[in-house]
Amino acid sequence: MKVVVTIISLLLSQAALAGANSLSSADEAAAFHAAGFKQHGKQWKSCKDSSASYVSGAIEQVQDLNGDGRPEAVISEGSTACFGDTGVGYALVSKQADGSWAVLSRGVGILIVQKTKGKDGWPDLEIGGPGFCFPIERWNGSEYKVVGKQYEGKPCKR
Repeated sequence: MKVVVTIISLLLSQAALAGANSLSSADEAAAFHAAGFKQHGKQWKSCKDSSASYVSGAIEQVQDLNGDGRPEAVISEGSTACFGDTGVGYALVSKQADGSWAVLSRGVGILIVQKTKGKDGWPDLEIGGPGFCFPIERWNGSEYKVVGKQYEGKPCKR
């Protein structure tokens, strides 16, 4: 279990560096708050885990996912105490026309933005985790809903 947590910690750290955000500090704070995080010193936390294996919240990706000119941010946090064997939680938040931020999807797993699209140009989301058959969420105009499962881009039924 410790090896899994260490690998997850490394992946989250690398993803945070690779997806260095381009949000202002005010937008960054607003995105974290919208996702349910609170700042503790320099760390953002939504999970009450103080173990050595805990990985604080990080903005992994900032991108305009639906082409409306406003950013979306993928936020992750690592903890087996809070997220079980998957060890990772995520939130996808979007900047709204009024400047506020709203949660579009959140849950346990590793969020992977897909090339396929739902309503209004929103990309489908794969929610990775243990196993070999992962949920696919699609935007229906008001929320992301599971529409199927896939493994390596092919439908599956598990």
